[in-house]
Amino acid sequence: LSRSILLLAVPMVLEMAMESISVVVDIFWVSHLGPDAVAVVGLTESMMVVVYTLAMGLSIGAAAVVARRIGEKDSEGAARAAMQSILLGLAISVSLSIFGALSAPWLLSQMGAPSSLIEESGLFSSVMLGGSFTAFMLFTINAANRGAGDAAMAMRVLWVANIINMILGPLCIFGIGPFPAMGVTGAAVATTLGRGIGAAYALYHLCYGKGRLQLANIPWRPEWDIIKRILRLSGHSTFQVLVGSLSWVLLVRM
Repeated sequence: LSRSILLLAVPMVLEMAMESISVVVDIFWVSHLGPDAVAVVGLTESMMVVVYTLAMGLSIGAAAVVARRIGEKDSEGAARAAMQSILLGLAISVSLSIFGALSAPWLLSQMGAPSSLIEESGLFSSVMLGGSFTAFMLFTINAANRGAGDAAMAMRVLWVANIINMILGPLCIFGIGPFPAMGVTGAAVATTLGRGIGAAYALYHLCYGKGRLQLANIPWRPEWDIIKRILRLSGHSTFQVLVGSLSWVLLVRM
């Protein structure tokens, strides 16, 4: 039992470390552009915390349902649960992304950003919030992998996402080689592309890989009884974490 806990814990710790590194990398490169660029990254990341919170809450329910089916030796049931968590996460995250992309300037103003900052760097927030569905899907798909006992795969997915972000970050920000110089917006583009490619890699593994979850033959349609079970398991956890996240956003606003 101790060995199993260690084998699950180490990849999960490294996975969470990679989540933090993504933000650190963005701030490192953006800091070369001046304090306004750093400010807009900080304000946007404080709003992204709410997205992360909702994703983490859904992930808890998804991982629990998948893990239970795996424990019951019901591989097809686990795959169906994973599919429903992905569909649910996609529906929620796309709605949040559309709202975030369209409302980014207004959200920045509500966070106390001056109009000059919004005009100069507001596109960064639009791209980050508009692409937040990629982060949401990373959380959801990785939760399904963890629930199936494949924490190492979840770790590898975030390694892929962050390595791509680290490479594309300076290229898109400063316009190195064939890349146009996009300034602070380039950091958002690099992060979103990295997360998107990571999520696509994770989904490909679920559909065509050799892990415990095999989604290739699972229909892409809602199964409301499974969705309700995931939401019920996620509800209390989401609320608990959301209280802390909203408190953090309020402190940043103040």
